[in-house]
Amino acid sequence: MDIKISASILSADFGNLACELKRAETSGCDMIHFDVMDGHFVPNLSYGVPVLKSIRGCTALPFDVHLMITDPLDFIDAFADAGADHITFHEEIASDPVRVIEKIREKGLGAGISIKPKTPVERVFPLLEKLDMVLIMTVEPGFGGQGFIPETLEKISALRTEISKRGLSTDIEVDGGIGFNTSAKVRAAGANVLVSGSYLFRAEDMAAAVAGLRRQLD
Repeated sequence: MDIKISASILSADFGNLACELKRAETSGCDMIHFDVMDGHFVPNLSYGVPVLKSIRGCTALPFDVHLMITDPLDFIDAFADAGADHITFHEEIASDPVRVIEKIREKGLGAGISIKPKTPVERVFPLLEKLDMVLIMTVEPGFGGQGFIPETLEKISALRTEISKRGLSTDIEVDGGIGFNTSAKVRAAGANVLVSGSYLFRAEDMAAAVAGLRRQLD
């Protein structure tokens, strides 16, 4: 399964965001991870549709939009129209997950679902055939720069086993504390899409940081 590195702009320099996106692109990243927080589902606010729309033309990389919001169904159209390529929402929301997935599909986008570290991974199993990707949060969502939670490795392994048992090609994405010291662990557990923010954007040489991750994954 293809390995992909998604650069989380939550850790980027927002005063120089266009250049940061280009730096991620030229450094060998595969995707841009766009974290949307509403201050309700998670205890923080980030950015939304206007920011995505304004930076869509700054890079050719696909945008992986992660909705950490209470009512994702209300925002699928707006993020799709602003330039999202893939939308991931949380299983823990009150809305009907199947309807959210269907709405994402109706817009022609890739669909993903995410779970927090304390949510049993088995809760996404009934939805696997409908998804392109499952995102396992390896920190509590809401803030960048947190430490990796080792117990999440068991969730990744269980999910990969279930995906393989069903003969699916569903991607497993991980987000939180991903860097040189954790990348090989999540890869060994079964993840193939790695979101990294602080490790990449705070590196003096992002290309070298990306190359280091890929060596670990190989």
